[in-house]
Amino acid sequence: MGAIEDTYEDLDTDVSLEEFREAVEAKVEQMGGLADEETAAMLIAHELDEGEVNGIADIEVEMEEVKFLAKVTSIGELRTFERDEEDEDGRVLNADVADESGSVRISFWDEQAAAAEDELEVGDVLRIKGRPKDGYNGVEVNVSQVEVDEDEEIDVQVLDAYQVADLTMGASDVDLVGEVLATEEVRTFGRDDGSEGKVSNLVVGDETGRIRVTLWDEKADLADEFSADEVVEITDGYVRERDGSLELHVGNRGSVDAVDDEVTFVPDAKPIDDLELDETADIAGVVRSADDKRTFDRDDGSQGQVRNVRLQDDSGDIRVALWGEKADMDIGPGDELLFTDAEIQDGWQDDLEASAGWQSTVIRLDDGATSSDDEAGADLSSFEDGTSPEPASSDGGTADSGTADGEHAEFTGVVVQAGSPVILDDGEETMTVDTNESVTLGQEVTVRGTLRDGRLDAEDVR
Repeated sequence: MGAIEDTYEDLDTDVSLEEFREAVEAKVEQMGGLADEETAAMLIAHELDEGEVNGIADIEVEMEEVKFLAKVTSIGELRTFERDEEDEDGRVLNADVADESGSVRISFWDEQAAAAEDELEVGDVLRIKGRPKDGYNGVEVNVSQVEVDEDEEIDVQVLDAYQVADLTMGASDVDLVGEVLATEEVRTFGRDDGSEGKVSNLVVGDETGRIRVTLWDEKADLADEFSADEVVEITDGYVRERDGSLELHVGNRGSVDAVDDEVTFVPDAKPIDDLELDETADIAGVVRSADDKRTFDRDDGSQGQVRNVRLQDDSGDIRVALWGEKADMDIGPGDELLFTDAEIQDGWQDDLEASAGWQSTVIRLDDGATSSDDEAGADLSSFEDGTSPEPASSDGGTADSGTADGEHAEFTGVVVQAGSPVILDDGEETMTVDTNESVTLGQEVTVRGTLRDGRLDAEDVR
């Protein structure tokens, strides 16, 4: 095997050996004897490798030229435009292509655009060579060369309508109907060119899961038009990855509209007792207690805020820290909530604790959504409004139904809410206590006093 064949053997290219040999011979002739076949073969190999990327996610605007393989997921319309000082109108056609790492818009111009309109089909796998540019929704590629590769396959789904579970990295032209679970405020940001952009988020769900929807610029204000429990149809969305999670983005081509369809979100939360340190998980349950909000000073001089709640499901309970704006949410005992993307961390006394920061979403669930038919499960309804379904007894144990208002009672339990009122839990039920005594979360206390309207008016706390 000669130098040309040896060099070609190491290449990952769709150029045939005969084409490579011809290019090497042309390079030798071009250099006038300054390079032999081995040197010329190495130069041609370098030219072929230059611009080759492992996937769409590796394409950057600063690259002079890129070569990649991708599947066509949507095709736009052929548009014409006037060029300055030229008689003939220009033509352009945009298409979206994707691989397993992401998606990108490609642009065909003039004769290529006309050919693409006639010959290009959704689902085609293309070998693309082109120049990256900074487009309206991020990086785009102006196509210089393209051909259909019928032998290659790319695992990217192209569906007429999607459910959340169908979404994969690189999917575009996505139409999806889902229930609005939560909305976030519109935020502004500065771009590198000095202009101002806007962004907001919705969280939508269906029977197969939930996903964060990111709305850009003129679409960002749509977040203010919807409220939880509404059903919306998202059209022309595209999937991106952020911090390891998929998001559905809606730009200038897409839309979000309220529809009359019926969609029921089914939360897929991990049981609290199965949570592990350093994982990120969705957790759901009933709020057993809620502390007051606390403010603190950060190292940079700014002020932060946090509020802790105790969440319980049928398997156990966990403290959840609500950070930033989430600390201002109207949350109290009895609320059924889903916390998405909560970070599980070391907590007080080596217990696990969940952190709901900027990446998390707090979703209110319908009453009973987190309960279980398991007889061993907790009676979550007992935390409604922070009261117990049964009053305390006068013998120091669990209350029985014979204890009436105005009678003396005693209750022993652990402090699960230290604010006003205090809420105690003895493992089977809770008791709301009116007292001015100072207690701390986790402290076991015995309260004696008079029972009034299901609440214990404390006379003695020890």
